Amino acid sequence: MANEANIWFTMIVVMVILLSQSSLVYGAPQVPCFFIFGDSLADNGNNNNRLTSAKVNYHPYGIDYPAGPTGRFCNGRTTVDILAQLLGFENPIPPYATASGPEILKGLNYASGGGGIRAETSYQQGDVISLDQQLLNHKFTASRIASILRSKRSAGQYLNKCLYSVGMGSNDYINNYFLPELYPTSRLYTPEQYATVLVQQYSRQIMSLYESGARKVALIGIGLIGCTPSAISAFGTNGSACADKLNSAAQMFNQNLVSLVDQLNTDLTDAKFIYVNSFGIGSGDPAAAGFKVVNVGCCPVNSFGLCAEGQTPCQNRSEYVFWDGFHPTEALNVITAARTYSEFDPSDTYPMDISHLVQLSL
Repeated sequence: MANEANIWFTMIVVMVILLSQSSLVYGAPQVPCFFIFGDSLADNGNNNNRLTSAKVNYHPYGIDYPAGPTGRFCNGRTTVDILAQLLGFENPIPPYATASGPEILKGLNYASGGGGIRAETSYQQGDVISLDQQLLNHKFTASRIASILRSKRSAGQYLNKCLYSVGMGSNDYINNYFLPELYPTSRLYTPEQYATVLVQQYSRQIMSLYESGARKVALIGIGLIGCTPSAISAFGTNGSACADKLNSAAQMFNQNLVSLVDQLNTDLTDAKFIYVNSFGIGSGDPAAAGFKVVNVGCCPVNSFGLCAEGQTPCQNRSEYVFWDGFHPTEALNVITAARTYSEFDPSDTYPMDISHLVQLSL
């Protein structure tokens, strides 16, 4: 039975990859705009001109991306790039740092490598953009859209129809809680307490986004942060395949995030929030999807766990789960995006997937 499921899953994955790599015929996008908040899993260039070690606008990043190195922490497209395609957008959503004029009406990507829920997260990496600052940037965008549409009310109605993706929390663990030599949080809170404190702050931030007009919001859970090559190298596995204490902390956060989704949907009846189960999506058998290398990145890495500049990466990139010490390859992003957009398993998203969220009339 398990073998049959693996064969079926592999067939689905092959279909998804063929679809996402083919020339799509674009009509009107399913939403007028797509706004993205997040960290290095979604950053597409916002950190390029900032004083930070968390930037990747150099080779071999972007080796499989048509424009080459753009600041994406990947060999090719990120999950949100692929989601934009699935939503019907002809071009990727542009980074906030460089977007201008009417193009902002299609949405903006505010994500920043190193960004966190907590303002101090990743301070050792330099000038990264926290979620609080990303939300302030979006408020400025809302005012710019009101100027373009010549009406604050029209801008509000427009923004109500857009899709919002928010993926935060990973750095609050790997670049905060689990760096006790730099941050006091692990001495102040147990993992259970920290998850509660984090999601309480996150709740206030999501409410701020709602007040700025967001009505269709996907909250992306933390993935298997203990299974990255860098985590395995830094923390060891104690005989397990991954660094279990990191994954356990991520699950605590995710459980609280599901509760937050329920609370928001109860309290805000004119909006809809969904949870994307990144942890569950990443927990399947990688071999069933054609991956052969699961615990080593495709490129030689530097001391930050990022690809060393100018080094030659592996040739068989579609067989690797990880591109560098932390970030997935485009091949894995294709699967994650497809299962986020249209759930393959009922546990992939809650209470619905993105394809159904964007169809709602609120």
